[in-house]
Amino acid sequence: MSADGPDLIVAGAGGGLIAALRAAEHGLDVLVVEASDHFKRGNNTAMSTAMIPGAGSRWQREAGIEDSPETFVEDVLRKTKGTADTELAGALARVSAPLVEWMADHLDVPLSLVTDFAYPGHSALRCHTVEGRHGSVLLEHLVRAVTAEPRIDVLAPARLTDVRVDDGRVTAAVITLPDGSTETIPTDAVLLATNGYGGDHERVATHVPEIAQARYHGSEHSRGDALTIGDRLGAATAYLDAYQGHAALSKKASTLVGWATVMHGGVVLDLTGRRFGDETTGYSEYAAHLAARPESEGVIVIDRDIHDKCLSFTDFRQTVDSGAVVWADTPAELADALGLPADAVVDELAAVERYARGEASDPHGRTSFEHELTGPYAAIRIVPALFHTQGGLVVDGNARVLRPDGTAIEGLFASGGAAMGISGHGAAGYLAGNGLLPALGLAYLAADVVAGTHH
Repeated sequence: MSADGPDLIVAGAGGGLIAALRAAEHGLDVLVVEASDHFKRGNNTAMSTAMIPGAGSRWQREAGIEDSPETFVEDVLRKTKGTADTELAGALARVSAPLVEWMADHLDVPLSLVTDFAYPGHSALRCHTVEGRHGSVLLEHLVRAVTAEPRIDVLAPARLTDVRVDDGRVTAAVITLPDGSTETIPTDAVLLATNGYGGDHERVATHVPEIAQARYHGSEHSRGDALTIGDRLGAATAYLDAYQGHAALSKKASTLVGWATVMHGGVVLDLTGRRFGDETTGYSEYAAHLAARPESEGVIVIDRDIHDKCLSFTDFRQTVDSGAVVWADTPAELADALGLPADAVVDELAAVERYARGEASDPHGRTSFEHELTGPYAAIRIVPALFHTQGGLVVDGNARVLRPDGTAIEGLFASGGAAMGISGHGAAGYLAGNGLLPALGLAYLAADVVAGTHH
């Protein structure tokens, strides 16, 4: 590290590690500041299903899948009903394939394309992931690469609590240590990769009241640090009402049951034993639907075939291992085991069979029932959750933080939940990977700018 401080300081050791690794590859010295000792397990990157969209990647080409950044942007705009920021969506779509290929080639991250089922809203199979489909595995690979890189230092636990700006450009970062003492470290560039504000209940109640009573399933350190710092520096904010919800958190184990259960043909019932919507619209918006049902809980009903297909997900295996799955041979026995009204459950599952066979159309509008559910049946009690917020500091296509007049605060960058995302407003615009792509993609772009490779 040079005498006058690091070339880049990254706040947050989740997706922000991509910026550190990319900057180090460019020959820069980097300091990563991380609030938690347990970040390898506890941050939002580690808690994700490690799905990274890559539009036009070599894995897609090998599988004969046609895709492009333009198609990805069209999907984003369709899912957000035209409300997402087109410039940012375009920048992330364009960097998505180079990003996953660089991670595989430069960082030795063993990525593969998910082809066994499609996520809601993606018109092409474009999500890339690691073995076990779990963010903790992805983060282990990034931490391994950081540890092997002499140009990167990691300071943890410590929080980046302020950024000094002089004459419109970043000059230093203020770090607060666990004992409350502070240190000012000179630098020309800071990346805020501190995630969103999901861990700050007051902000959640203000910006996304419909999900405020749901369980928060994200890092306790996601307290809106970037918003607090950006506010002081006169940065603009946008999409603060956007969030990723999830309708499939196990009530018993607080593990993620996962929406592959639904995409493979499962259904969601509320405590009256009835379905209440088209589950395939997406797991994010379905969280608020579930929160609005009696007692804010429900059950996912699947069968042996779907159960076995979902075992490729670490999260689902953990749910199974926790004993959260209830089995029964018939719909009536399932209702009995769950304490739900038997008539309603029998009637509802018989109707679902008719929809799956094409003998009737679903009044809720669901058109894809991947196969007919057959006994024995499995059910898992679920509660809605808030995973992470999707709004934040306004950034351009190079991750630079902007003021309300559109000018950049020179040397200040934001990524992931610290930055505004591409999910539009509310929960319904969220696509699988809309958390990780801005986390990893904006970090990658920021590093390139700091290194002077983008002119």
